[in-house]
Amino acid sequence: MFKKFTNGCVELVQKYLPDPFLFAIVLTILVFILGITATGQGPIKMVAHWGNGVWSLLAFSMQMTLVLVTGHTMASAPVMRKGLTELASIPKTPTQAIFAVSLISAIACWINWGFGLVIGALYARELAKQIKKVDYRLLIAAAYSGFLVWHAGISGSIPLILATPGEALSEATLGAVVEAIPTTQTIFSLFNLIISAAIIIALSLINSAMHPKEEDVYEIDPKLLEDPEQEVIVTKVVMTSAEKMENSPVLSMITGILGIAYIIYHFSTNGFDLNLNIVNLIFLIVGIILHGTPRRYLNALQEAVKGAGGIILQFPFYAGIMGMMTGKSELGVSLAGQMSHMFVSISTQATYPLFTFLSAGLVNFFVPSGGGQWAVQAPIMMPAGLQLGVDSAVTGMAIAWGDAWTNMIQPFWALPALGIAGLGARDIMGYCLVDLLISGVIICAGFLILV
Repeated sequence: MFKKFTNGCVELVQKYLPDPFLFAIVLTILVFILGITATGQGPIKMVAHWGNGVWSLLAFSMQMTLVLVTGHTMASAPVMRKGLTELASIPKTPTQAIFAVSLISAIACWINWGFGLVIGALYARELAKQIKKVDYRLLIAAAYSGFLVWHAGISGSIPLILATPGEALSEATLGAVVEAIPTTQTIFSLFNLIISAAIIIALSLINSAMHPKEEDVYEIDPKLLEDPEQEVIVTKVVMTSAEKMENSPVLSMITGILGIAYIIYHFSTNGFDLNLNIVNLIFLIVGIILHGTPRRYLNALQEAVKGAGGIILQFPFYAGIMGMMTGKSELGVSLAGQMSHMFVSISTQATYPLFTFLSAGLVNFFVPSGGGQWAVQAPIMMPAGLQLGVDSAVTGMAIAWGDAWTNMIQPFWALPALGIAGLGARDIMGYCLVDLLISGVIICAGFLILV
């Protein structure tokens, strides 16, 4: 029965989900129309919001491109390939492989979402090389499903914002939160740890149970997943000075020492601040060191860049969508604000965390960014929660969980993993839809029972 349901979701998504770029265009048109009808703003105003937002994610787009490129390049180094090969040799059956990648990806994403996205996809690729009759699409979907827990983990942007003192916190929440809320009340609270553990275990079991029958397995030829050899064979008897530098390990080692020194300095002065920039720097420096010479690293980089096209093309469109969602009329009304107010109006003290979670899930579908989500919902949900007598830490984590939840059917965040895997969104989103539905039940139950 469960496999029939899974197959139905997979077939539905493969039949009707467009390419991620077309999906972004459809969302753009939908939000444009909704903005006009729901907020009373004219077409010209919505066009202005779109145009003003298009380039608002440039820095983030570059960060995400580097997550993909530097992570893939680091993993293609011989020693990293050997490590992933040994790790992939532990599971012996297709279901064990799905369970392993689900578990490792989720734990890695809970620690740091950028690290988890890359490691999960790379581990899934290696499993596909070694485990026969394992469904490659489900492997990548399982790797991406771990992203569901990222915002409840130690790199979650909303709980970290709540833990940062200053005027910005009070301004963002319209005075509802004037003192920093420590992570012991958000990330490391009992209710959040229970929900996180339940989701991680459930995803591992659900993904394993979704593995299709042998005759329906989408198996990929392992040869297609082999990275080209990066070794440069120098045939010249006499190399130019430039060629000598390119093939010398000295410059790579000097760069590596410089990078390691800064990484140590960063953690010694900031604590365990594993933000996206430092993750990318770690990937970059470790990759340079492991490849040995600048030429080998450049060759590996050129191969990794091929999967970055989706990020470069689609992120400006999502930034434009965010601009239209958050753009306000002369009366201060925005489409995202309207969505949030709708859920507030039907909430009680007992149901408020649940409806906050659901509203965040809806808004996230159109504003797939933790920072953007907070900017939209904090001024509405945090004061309303305070008036209803709901703990601000609970309201904040409800927004965080909702922001992560609908990522399961939002191709925006899957692009780095899809770039590494060489798949399209419709290949994995059917499985992710099942994860969305079941995890939604678990999270809703957690907010109704545990808080």
